[in-house]
Amino acid sequence: MEPKVIALVLAGGEGKRLYPLTRDRSKPAVPFGGVYRLIDFVLSNLVNGGYRRIAVLTQYKSHSLDRHLALGWSMSEMLGNYITPVPAQMRRGPHWFSGSADAIFQNFNILTDEDPDHVIVFGADHIYRMDPRQMVRAHIESGAGVTVAGIRAPIEEASDFGVIGADEHGTIVSFVEKPEHPEPIPGDPSWAYVSMGNYVFDADVLREVIAEDAADQDSKHDLGGNIIPALVSRGVAKVYDFDENIVPGQTEREHGYWRDVGTLDAYYQANMDTIAVDPIFSYYNRKWPIFTHRRQLPPAKFVFDQEGRRGAAYESIVGVGVVVSGGTARRSIISSDVRIHSYATVEDSILLQGVHIGRGAVVRRAIIDKNVRVPDGVQIGVDPDADRERFTITEGGLAVIGKGDTIDPV
Repeated sequence: MEPKVIALVLAGGEGKRLYPLTRDRSKPAVPFGGVYRLIDFVLSNLVNGGYRRIAVLTQYKSHSLDRHLALGWSMSEMLGNYITPVPAQMRRGPHWFSGSADAIFQNFNILTDEDPDHVIVFGADHIYRMDPRQMVRAHIESGAGVTVAGIRAPIEEASDFGVIGADEHGTIVSFVEKPEHPEPIPGDPSWAYVSMGNYVFDADVLREVIAEDAADQDSKHDLGGNIIPALVSRGVAKVYDFDENIVPGQTEREHGYWRDVGTLDAYYQANMDTIAVDPIFSYYNRKWPIFTHRRQLPPAKFVFDQEGRRGAAYESIVGVGVVVSGGTARRSIISSDVRIHSYATVEDSILLQGVHIGRGAVVRRAIIDKNVRVPDGVQIGVDPDADRERFTITEGGLAVIGKGDTIDPV
């Protein structure tokens, strides 16, 4: 018989570095790519891989995430399938999760009720395609207590992740969470080997180590900071090289693509990765689709064809319900129900649902959240000094406008 596998998706991220996009929603619920949410990528990977018993562990500002799961990710329980949000169970007192390990401990009843052989624990805020069956197979064949998905990352970015040291047999010999001075890959000082935040556990090992951690009052109850180092010290942790994962229908250019969208600049760049003629991450792989809930809206429409007043979008993604009415969009993500009015210009930007760009307005290198109205003639991304007085400005110089914020007219 096939081993029984369940999946836990850690979706409680507060996402402070994505503020103001996370002002009214949790990080996994942040929109992406015109029609998706961040959580859609991990759920699509699991479902495409045949793992359809999934508990989504939620926490901060979870309303929009819960609604998204209810509308788009309901599954028939006839064959035992489910995708269900699970809030903090308060099993250690009246408080929320105090770390990713505590999130699992507070939901120990899932492990007890389901009695799985192996447990997939994946994060909910990365952009990638992965066939999880291959990682589970490698985990079972190795006999490991835990298998950690690893990927090569530039050394200057490695401090944001858990840094892995592994021997020639794939046994993890060191694991340091977010080190100030990460160790490079031997022989290649410009790269480090880091954790993707995706784990496969032997269920008995997970039960034991999570219970021990819960009893340790000095622990931060974090998977990367406490649980994985504990299992490394016991010699039962293995690494799975993400570069070995082969996704059906994926091109060589896309192979190995994985982006952590922990900052606004990283979020912006990951979106931009999808819009090229030959994108480094494509939504159009029919053999491994990205699923989501889509609102019932009419098709996109482009109107007016006059010199200087032509509704058009170039090298852009355009969602349903969009009307480009005599304006122009270039190299941009135009989400559903957006309006771009006559003589307006949108370039190198991300417009989320329901944004209206007024007549003659200019928007460049900006992220504009839901339902913001840019008044006629307003310029964003043209005068950096003026933008700093009105908007959030990232290290990379992007102007970011929060959900429903009011912009003064000119």
